[in-house]
Amino acid sequence: MIVPIEAWLAVVLALFAIGLVGVATRRNLLIQLMSIELMLNAANLALVTFSRWHGDAEGQVVAFLVMAVAAGEAAVGLALVIAFFRHRRSVLVDEAAQMKH
Repeated sequence: MIVPIEAWLAVVLALFAIGLVGVATRRNLLIQLMSIELMLNAANLALVTFSRWHGDAEGQVVAFLVMAVAAGEAAVGLALVIAFFRHRRSVLVDEAAQMKH
């Protein structure tokens, strides 16, 4: 059974929307990082979908590179969250705004 491209793009849209809502509404840094990862995964799925639709592997190669960047982003982001938690004993974004001064 072949799944039409519209179904894949609907899944991409749903994943990206869930991630966007998570970033916009949550104040917890860990939840925001997970939401950003969800949006990156939606972009990867779109790249692979269009790559498969066009019949080449370029989108899949770019998706692999995005996954590598996302792994680095997750490691650095988690390290920053841990350092922030050690300093403030909180992972709320509102607390981070107070560190400007």
